Amino acid sequence: MSDNNPHPVAVWEPTDPPRPPAGLGAGGPAVAAAPEGLVVTVEPGAPPTATGGGPVPPVPPVVAYPSFGPQWPGPGRTAPAGVLVASLVTAVAAAAGMGWDRPGVGWFVTGLVGAIAVTAVALSQGQDERPAPGERVMRVVWAVLALGLLSAGGLRAAGWLFALCLPTAVICGALALAGGRSLRALVMGVLSVPIAVFRALPWASRGLAGVRGRTTSSGLRVAAAVIVSLVLVLIFGALFAGADKVFASVVDKILPTVDANAVARWIWNFVLLFLGTLAACFLALRPPTFDPTSAKAERRTLSRLEWGLPVGALVLLFGAFVAVQATVLFGGREHVLRTAGLTYAEYARQGFWQLLAVTVLTLFLIAAAVGLAGRKTVEDRIWLRTLLGLLAVLTLVIVASALSRMLAYEQAYGYSRLRLLVSVCEGWLGLVFVLVLAAGVRLRAPWLPRTIAATAAVALLGIVAVNPDLLIARQNVARYEETGKIDIGYLRDLSADAVPALDRLPSDLRECAVELIAQDLEDMGPDELYEWNLGRTVARRALDGYEPPRFSSEAKCYGMYTGP
Repeated sequence: MSDNNPHPVAVWEPTDPPRPPAGLGAGGPAVAAAPEGLVVTVEPGAPPTATGGGPVPPVPPVVAYPSFGPQWPGPGRTAPAGVLVASLVTAVAAAAGMGWDRPGVGWFVTGLVGAIAVTAVALSQGQDERPAPGERVMRVVWAVLALGLLSAGGLRAAGWLFALCLPTAVICGALALAGGRSLRALVMGVLSVPIAVFRALPWASRGLAGVRGRTTSSGLRVAAAVIVSLVLVLIFGALFAGADKVFASVVDKILPTVDANAVARWIWNFVLLFLGTLAACFLALRPPTFDPTSAKAERRTLSRLEWGLPVGALVLLFGAFVAVQATVLFGGREHVLRTAGLTYAEYARQGFWQLLAVTVLTLFLIAAAVGLAGRKTVEDRIWLRTLLGLLAVLTLVIVASALSRMLAYEQAYGYSRLRLLVSVCEGWLGLVFVLVLAAGVRLRAPWLPRTIAATAAVALLGIVAVNPDLLIARQNVARYEETGKIDIGYLRDLSADAVPALDRLPSDLRECAVELIAQDLEDMGPDELYEWNLGRTVARRALDGYEPPRFSSEAKCYGMYTGP
């Protein structure tokens, strides 16, 4: 390119390798090299000109997806035909087998079909950059967690539980595709899925154009013949059905009933899963690399006094609180009644939420201290390990205190969904602090962010495994058998999962407890194949022969509370 030319000029010599036009991303198609002896110049506002080699060969129009830089250039080729086939197969499976109105096995089947399709595409086409063995194992773990969470739709009837499992499964599926170790990489990996939808559309359109170009005229004629045949059969079949009632009855039995809502659902599921699978293939063939690959830039750190003074003050405060809690934990109910002037349940209820907030805030404080504290000298690292280690150990004692308070509250008032969830959440936070203590040994733990995220998904799977609504009902029924205290107004709002435990109640209490569940099951009707659910199936068997009352007994049932 000449420095005296006021306009930018691109020059292709015969020895230059093919390269994309300026301004296009790394995924853009390359322009073929010029014939030997030909020099092509391109100036703004003017057509290409050539000297020494004849006319310029025509350049076909291109469609390029935007590049996100070296962190995520995307696949460097058009979408293979297998990507389109995989997206269509998953979309058809979703259209036929996934409902939105209730949990069912169709969610798991659709996820499994999509996982198999994307895996087949990745194995058949190969990845541009294969992740490390440890990274591949972690992606398999994320995929297994995603499928396990989707299986909750076929196991548990509780809609609130599946509402937690479904978004968590989507997050795990995104991490199975994008990977990542650091917190930033995990967040960007989840956000890359919706971005991949838009980036994959032009990528797929180029692949579809290639498929159309390879389609023979005979194939088009066969497709046209099939369409004409269907149209003729529909026209003449309708005429025959109008001419003969017997034939019309046979047609009605053969053809399925078309429901407008079902058709709208099929179309929505098809489009959503087609785009989702397309984005998943785009990610699988060239995953992003959001983890830092080079040394961090020099950052400003706090001196030992600047971070050690506030952390040390908190350690002293936590130590004083733990000393007081030791008398509460080991002194028993009498100590609480004597010193606090409260019932044990009131004491537990007042303290749990504050201790939960303390646990969460301490976790953020430790993360901030690790990021800001200086660690250049051995003394700095010793002080950092000591103070943060003490803070984490004392917080574990606070976690134990919070869990004991919630246990006392549940013993006094019975189990509920919220109490069960916050207990599991507090226990998971205790596990997080154990992981933080393990990471503090070396003050460097690249495995920590994704391990914490994975344990959260495992904790949710644990809730699915224990069948929370059944557990809540079973514990409350057992409490009623021991004390005569029960809250029927709460139990009647549980899902069908709770029916086997509620079936043990006396007849008058049982009628109120299962009334709403039986009405819901009757309104739903029998499950289709893709809607099958274990919890609803067991409940229907237990309620076989039960008829919901003709008139609502809501006022009577909600008044049945024999609590403390």
